[in-house]
Amino acid sequence: MRLFVSVDLPDDLAEPVADIQDEFADASGLNFTDPEQAHITMKFLGEVDEGRLPDLERELAAAVDDADVEPFVARYGGLGVFPSLDYISVVWLGVEDGGAELTRLHEAIEERTTAMGFDAEEHDFTPHVTLARMEHAGGKELVQELVRERDPTIGETRIDEIRLTESTLTDEGPVYSTLESFPLS
Repeated sequence: MRLFVSVDLPDDLAEPVADIQDEFADASGLNFTDPEQAHITMKFLGEVDEGRLPDLERELAAAVDDADVEPFVARYGGLGVFPSLDYISVVWLGVEDGGAELTRLHEAIEERTTAMGFDAEEHDFTPHVTLARMEHAGGKELVQELVRERDPTIGETRIDEIRLTESTLTDEGPVYSTLESFPLS
C-alpha cells in the first residue's frame, strides 16, 4: 500500500484550484495535479505493509494528541516552487493562514512516524498544495513570471482532521482513498 498523511481541501475549492492551474496552461513541461484531489501532504510514507496499519493508525492518533491543535481555519493563497525559481520541479499554492497549526501537526506526525522507522523528511516542512510538477523546463520562464507576479487567494476552510490516505497509481494518474481520519482535539 502506498500511503501518505494529508489534509484534504474541500470540494468547493477544486474549481478555484483549477482556475489557478489554468493560468499556467501555456507553460510547456507542466504535469498538473487533479484539482478534485487537492490536498496538503503532511507526511509521505511510501510503501507500507498492510500489517503495519493498526500500529500506524495508533501512532497517528497519538501524534494528533501530541500536537494539541484544535480545529482551525486555513486560508490558501500565494504561489511558490520547489526547490527554487532557477530549478523548478514543483509549482504550489501556499497556505496564508493556518501554517503554524499545520507545522505543529507535521512535527508531531514526523516524530511518531520516524520512531516507527519511516524515513525522516529531508527538507523543512512548507505547507502547500501541489498544483503541478515540471517534467521539463520548456515553460520555466512563464512559471517564473507567474510565481513572481501573481499572489492569488482562493479561499479558506476549517481543518478539523488529518487523514491516512492510500494512493493507487493508474495510467490516468493517482487515485486517492481515505483509509482513516483522525479528528483534531
